[in-house]
Amino acid sequence: MNKKLQKFYAITDRKQYKKPLLYQIEEILKNKTQMIQIREKDLPSKKLLSLCKEVKCLMKNFKNSCLIINERVDIALLCGADGVHLPENSFDVKDIKRKFPKLIVGKSCHSLECAKKAEEERADYIIFSPIFYVPNKGKPQGLEKLKEVVNNVKIPVYALGGINRQNIDDVLKTGVFGVAGIRLFLQ
Repeated sequence: MNKKLQKFYAITDRKQYKKPLLYQIEEILKNKTQMIQIREKDLPSKKLLSLCKEVKCLMKNFKNSCLIINERVDIALLCGADGVHLPENSFDVKDIKRKFPKLIVGKSCHSLECAKKAEEERADYIIFSPIFYVPNKGKPQGLEKLKEVVNNVKIPVYALGGINRQNIDDVLKTGVFGVAGIRLFLQ
């Protein structure tokens, strides 16, 4: 397991933030969530790279921080990020690991089959979702399916989707490595 992986994994979505993105990221980091995924899919490449460089610079002030870039391997490499996170229907993990073995590579999964394939391809972790209801994210997987995934792969599993302060303890009891979220870290 990669030592940079942490229990809490914040995913950015500036459209949901009431404050500027960099300010919000700094607040998340100060609150001890030091694994951040930049997931600003609508930004043009040049703006995304600039943002990621700024975040990487900001994260130097936080000793154990880990920067992950959503899907954009090129941006991850250019800004010096720790890793890249792939949507379920993106590149194969093995192709990225073959070319960039030191890059942390995670994969979104919505089934046990996907989780097993990601592990087989040497993903460093998976994010399994949605656990609970989230608008426009499909049918919730629930805690039982989450447990099934956790019990059938050896790589770290993060739970994502509809997790809040009221249900986080139930999620953690499934044996997940950690919890990922957007709104969770804004509460």
